[in-house]
Amino acid sequence: MVSHIGLVGLGKMGNNMRERLRHGGIEVTGYDPRPEVSDVASLADLVAALPTDRRVVWVMVPAGDPTRGVVQELGTLLGEGDVVVEGGNSHYPEDQARAAELAERGIGYVDVGVSGGVWGLENGYGLMCGGDRAHVEALMPVFDALRPEGPREEGFVHAGEVGAGHFAKMVHNGIEYGLMQAYAEGYELLAAKKDIVTDVHGTMKAWMRGTVVRSWLLDLMVKALEEDPALAAIDDWVDDSGEGRWTVDEAIDNAVPLPVISAALFARFASRQEESPAMKAVAALRQQFGGHAVKPAQ
Repeated sequence: MVSHIGLVGLGKMGNNMRERLRHGGIEVTGYDPRPEVSDVASLADLVAALPTDRRVVWVMVPAGDPTRGVVQELGTLLGEGDVVVEGGNSHYPEDQARAAELAERGIGYVDVGVSGGVWGLENGYGLMCGGDRAHVEALMPVFDALRPEGPREEGFVHAGEVGAGHFAKMVHNGIEYGLMQAYAEGYELLAAKKDIVTDVHGTMKAWMRGTVVRSWLLDLMVKALEEDPALAAIDDWVDDSGEGRWTVDEAIDNAVPLPVISAALFARFASRQEESPAMKAVAALRQQFGGHAVKPAQ
């Protein structure tokens, strides 16, 4: 069983994961390009610091080129019997390709979807992993140190073969898009009826216990309103990190209807427009066929 791992990437999540792992009795050697947070000076030094019988390196860097670069370099540093754990938000087909490349060198690969954000240090992380059962079983002390307290099956799943962990996390994040959009739309409608609902924050706070819409996301929404009741300090521009798009792509490929998640993704695109050409077209059409009033451009 694994009791000492390397951890690459000590940002907001990685640094907290290192601390939680150490609290859970797992020895961690961390590497980050920033020397002030890193335990070692290079990836080579990290690998050299690990037990030689089975070296395990968890990669916790942004998906895309950063992850590709780290995994590629680890492929030249690790050897037979070692394991790479990819804990970012990579697209699952990339996991399958990486696993095949590393397998040629006898290196195992496990992909892990990690949920919990900056609160994971305190609350634990929801973990969804994919990979060979033997590798997953060897890593269980690491997973148990990271997951929330309580029944293992309520915070951890071996979802399937390589790619399954990130596929599960992709769907998880797609659902997250829909939930956040629903809370946001409910907030907007409450705020629009100030002549009736004079305490928007209090109304949403009253949903936190006993109601069917209670959730951790609702708790965070209430917290945000406590800090900034009108959300005046926040711009309405909303990014998407890829998982929502991939979820919708998979739905199209598999003929699975995802109207809520798709609408939530497109709503994020709308947030990035200073003005909406589509809505201008709708206004123009309403004027053309019905003589409806329009507002002049500012």
